Amino acid sequence: MPNAAITEQALQRARGRLVEQGLSTAEFAKRHNLNPSTVYAVLNGQKKCLRGEAHRAAVLLGIKDGVIAN
Repeated sequence: MPNAAITEQALQRARGRLVEQGLSTAEFAKRHNLNPSTVYAVLNGQKKCLRGEAHRAAVLLGIKDGVIAN
């Protein structure tokens, strides 16, 4: 089974992309209809991002590959 752990480097790149785009974490969450606390938890490495909203946030942030089902 592949290692599903998200690296600190991936988290740093995601935070950097938000800064480059001039977006706060809360604004990113609002734009993508996500709970801001979930996005903060993903960016801080507090969620495994295996399913649900955390998975969706990680995919949208570019932290992990995946499919978002509508």
